[in-house]
Amino acid sequence: MSDSKSVSVKLRDVALAFGDNLVLRNIDLDIGAGEFFAFLGPSGSGKSTLLRLIAGFGPTPSGQVLIDGEDVARLPPWKRSVGMVFQNYALWPHLSVRRNVAFGLEERRLPAAEIRERVDAALDVVGLRDLADRHPSQLSGGQQQRVALARTIVIEPRVLLLDEPLSNLDANLRIRMRSEIRELQRRLGITTIFVTHDQEEANTVADRMAVLNDGVLQQVGAPMTMYDNPVNRFVARFLGSANLLDGETAAVPGGRVLQTGGALQIPLPDAVPEVARVTLMFRPQHLLLIGPDSEPASGTIRFTGHIQQREFLGNLIRYSVTLHDQTILFDQIHQLGAPSLTVGEQIELALPPDQARFLTD
Repeated sequence: MSDSKSVSVKLRDVALAFGDNLVLRNIDLDIGAGEFFAFLGPSGSGKSTLLRLIAGFGPTPSGQVLIDGEDVARLPPWKRSVGMVFQNYALWPHLSVRRNVAFGLEERRLPAAEIRERVDAALDVVGLRDLADRHPSQLSGGQQQRVALARTIVIEPRVLLLDEPLSNLDANLRIRMRSEIRELQRRLGITTIFVTHDQEEANTVADRMAVLNDGVLQQVGAPMTMYDNPVNRFVARFLGSANLLDGETAAVPGGRVLQTGGALQIPLPDAVPEVARVTLMFRPQHLLLIGPDSEPASGTIRFTGHIQQREFLGNLIRYSVTLHDQTILFDQIHQLGAPSLTVGEQIELALPPDQARFLTD
């Protein structure tokens, strides 16, 4: 395959509207050369629209779309040198695997010998050379996806775009294929942008990701960093389960506290801005069960409540715990033979202060 250098993708003040409906709002984003980047968000957030905008499909946006420093926002797709794998793979059912992969090169009217050589190389990359004479209907879902990838990389694009390519596969195959896609991207070194609504997929394949909602870029960063330090309530809730306790700030001797329902007062770090309302955010697995003979460390945030509901999730048991007029989630690792808590039981939980995050948005 091509040894051409990787390129960067930059969006500058990109906006797009369909009539009066503004679907992308002033997007500014830098994607590094050779990076595996994910657009993550719920349905209707604008993530697929943004991917197609980079590819050149749909209306021309305002702002700039820079690929390797060149503004391509007003160029047609075939002049951008990007390759896109669609959600449904879009394979030609009447053509063999070889002809499907060769299609883009034949449209470019390349010499037959070069087409044959490049198609063989692309099929070798995805491990399908032995199936070159089969038709799509004779392939599994994972094999069809590999054909779509080979058809895209054979044209040697500068940027690879993947629009929810795993959504049509069953759960076990999705896990295997996302690893294969990640390994393929590392071998090729090609800048890749991946769209998904699945947080687990983004976490496992992406170097960095962007969370979108209602056409607005909410946060950009490495998956673990964003999970641990969300900038607002939406990101906290979208990236896994989150406990969010709202309250009002109050001055007390020696500092400030967050006052939540049930007269709970939580000390606020100095770094929290002096605003009227703050949200305490923490993950269910950050809570520790306080036993009758244990005493939490100084500064630990303590909660006392009753178990309202219990869910067995395989690797863990998730409890819904009522605290006066609010409910929080508490996760406990499931181990063979270990006793579990019962519905209605009163428990005391501890949140280490270094696991607490305070949100003002």
